[in-house]
Amino acid sequence: MKTIFYTFLFGLFQLNCVAQKNKNTTHKTKTLQEIECTDNDCSGTYAGPEFIDQQDIAHQFSNAMSAAVGDQLKELYSKNKYKKVSFSAIQMSTKGMGSGQVVYTLFIPFISVNSKCEAYTSFDHVGGWNHKPSLNTRKKELEHVTMKGHHLEISSIQKTPEGLQEYWIQWKNKNTQSACN
Repeated sequence: MKTIFYTFLFGLFQLNCVAQKNKNTTHKTKTLQEIECTDNDCSGTYAGPEFIDQQDIAHQFSNAMSAAVGDQLKELYSKNKYKKVSFSAIQMSTKGMGSGQVVYTLFIPFISVNSKCEAYTSFDHVGGWNHKPSLNTRKKELEHVTMKGHHLEISSIQKTPEGLQEYWIQWKNKNTQSACN
C-alpha cells in the first residue's frame, strides 16, 4: 500500500513538473531573441511585446546586441582579425512598433582595419523608443572607458520609420588594447 501511495505522489510530482515546463515553454514562445555573429557582422531579431510593466523591453534588444558585438570584436581581435563597426552600413527595423508587438531586427557589419591599434573592441549605444536619445548623458557615463588620448567614436543618429532612434558608440577597450596606449 505504501508503494502505491509513493508511486501516486511521484506521479503527481511528475505531472506538476511537466505542467510547469509546458507553462514556461508557452511563455517563451511569446518572445524571441536571436543573435548570431560571424567574422563579418552580428545580426539578430527580437520579436515580442514592446513594453512589459511600462519598461521598453523591445528596446533592450539594443543592449543585448551591443554586448554581443563587443564580445565578437574582442574575440576577433584575439585571433589577429582586426575590425571595427561600419556605422554607415548598420541596418535597423522595428516593424509593428506602436502596436504593442514588435519585430526589431538589427544588422551590424564589421570592416577590416590594417592594424591592432586601428581596431575597436568595445561597443555600446544610446537610444530612444519614440524619444530622443540622451547622448550627452551617455557620453558622460562613458568618459572613463577610453584610454588616455583616445575618444569615443559615435555614429550619426539612426532612425527607423516607426520611431526608434539610436546612436552607436565604439572605442578601444583599455584592457584588450592596452598596447595601443
